[in-house]
Amino acid sequence: MLKLEIVTPEKRVLDADVDSVTIPTATGEAGILPNHAPLISALKPGILTYTSKGSTNRLAITGGFVEVNADKVAVLADSAEAPDEINADVARSDREAAEKELSAAATEPVEQTEAIRERIESANAKLQLVAGK
Repeated sequence: MLKLEIVTPEKRVLDADVDSVTIPTATGEAGILPNHAPLISALKPGILTYTSKGSTNRLAITGGFVEVNADKVAVLADSAEAPDEINADVARSDREAAEKELSAAATEPVEQTEAIRERIESANAKLQLVAGK
């Protein structure tokens, strides 16, 4: 068993015992099982999946950090939303606005457009989650 804690600036989203966790880190998806090696990583926008007693749950997360130590996974995310908390229309319009900004900033250096790209990834993760993918 793993102890999974997910916290955002607004609230404690989850505090539960789980069997496994898959987290979108800055270097790719990380699968966490009991007795995982210690890990600290930045998060990228995406879908966090956790399994508990044969049931799989998913959250759209944005930014932050994850720390794995012993059998504890601590996720400090900028946001974490369950499918029923996501408004697909708002996510779509956020993505469209960010895509327009990215097009307008096409000549800017990549470092200056990174925040816009993260907004697009975040909106895409929310839309994937709502669509059940």
